[in-house]
Order: sequence, then C-alpha cells, then structure tokens
Amino acid sequence: MNDDGAAAPCTEHATRSDGADTPSDGARGATAGTSPSGGNSGLRSVLSSDFDVWQALGGVRGLVETGAPGFIFVAVYVATGELIPSIVAPLIVSLAAIVARLVQRIDVIPALGGLMGIVISAMWAWRSGDATNYFATGLITNTAYLAGILLSLVVRWPAMGLLIGFMRGDSTRWRTDPAQVATKKAYIRITWMWAGLFAFRILVQAPLYFADATTLLGIARLLMGPLLFGMVAWLTWLIVRKLPPLPQQDAS
Repeated sequence: MNDDGAAAPCTEHATRSDGADTPSDGARGATAGTSPSGGNSGLRSVLSSDFDVWQALGGVRGLVETGAPGFIFVAVYVATGELIPSIVAPLIVSLAAIVARLVQRIDVIPALGGLMGIVISAMWAWRSGDATNYFATGLITNTAYLAGILLSLVVRWPAMGLLIGFMRGDSTRWRTDPAQVATKKAYIRITWMWAGLFAFRILVQAPLYFADATTLLGIARLLMGPLLFGMVAWLTWLIVRKLPPLPQQDAS
C-alpha cells in the first residue's frame, strides 16, 4: 500500500514511485507482493512471527524498483529543468528492471504494474506540459485508497480487517462472533492507522502539488513511500501478533 507503492494496504507499494505510489505489488498493491526469495512481503509481512522491514518492502530489489524511478525523475529534473528527459529516464529504469527479471527468470508482473503506472504518469505530465503532473496519479491513488478505507469504517466492514482476516483464514466471522470482539476492535484500529497513512500523504503532498513545487513534491513522495509503508506495516504487525488465536470451527 504504497503512496508509492508500490505500495497500498490492499496490496500499494508495491509501493510505486512512478507517480502512482503503491509499494511494489504496490500493491503492491494495498496489495501484497512476493519477494524473489519467496518470503512474505508487502502486507503479508504482518503475519510473520518476526517482522523484517526489508522483507516487507520486497528486499533490495523491491526498494530499487519502487524508489529508483521517482528518484531518477527528481534528479534529472533538478539537473536539466526539462520535462522530456525527466519522464523518459524513469521509463528506461523501469524497462531495465523488467529485462533484469526476464534474464533472471523472475516474475515480471510486479515490474509491469510499475511500468504501467510510470507510463500513465509520464503521459499526463507530457500532455499537460507540467512536470508536477507526473505525481498527479499518486495523489489520486492515495485519495481513492483513503476514501475506500473511510467508507469501509462507516459501513462497519473495516478494510484492513477483511484483508488480514482473509490472510489468517477467517475473512468475516470476526465481525459477528462474540468471542472475537478483541480481534474486531484491533482490526478497526489497524484500519484507522492505514487511513492515517494515506491522509498524511495527501496533507503533505497536495499543497506541494498545487504550488507546483515539483522538486519538493518528488522528495516528499520518496520519503513517504516505502519507508512510511514499512513503519505502518510494523505498527500493524505489533497489533496482529497480539491477536487471540482463531476459535475452533464447529465440526459439521
């Protein structure tokens, strides 16, 4: 569930640093990605017995694939002040990541998702002639995630509870089972935490976007992408690890 990202609680971040931040998924989503080593990454890392922030972010490859495009965009834009080189450079980096995965026979789907986000962001910036619009899709993505999470809380179906419950093998019974009241309350707290992540990103980045502060916005996106995702994932893990075990299901 990455702003960037990669990454989103539903999957981004993958957080993507392409202007549609969701950590590598991204995602992510959410959404959670799987590292090449086969370990738990993305949101699935909150179910691990020991939390490993590097594994949660997809390892070195995940950080490079989600962070490099955004970093390259900012670096080229600061160095040249030109839009075209700034949007072409991240595309080259993303294509190189896909080629590297193909050569190493690693799943290319996460990298293809990142490339799609970069293409959309680059096209938006190019068509508008405004480099700041490279980050517009990220703001829209974060706003959509925040709206969805808040809606899930309003209707009392906390989104993070559904995701974590599904991964634990109990998608919805915790909502109505009197024996799982503590679990339900924990899922609501976790969902509010992820809502806070997306709200924080929007509160910081939206004013920079409307002020056309492209460089500062790019830096904010980098700082609030995988690292912020990792921090909230760690806080989520602290809560999940204290959840009571799932009750035994009645034999039919």
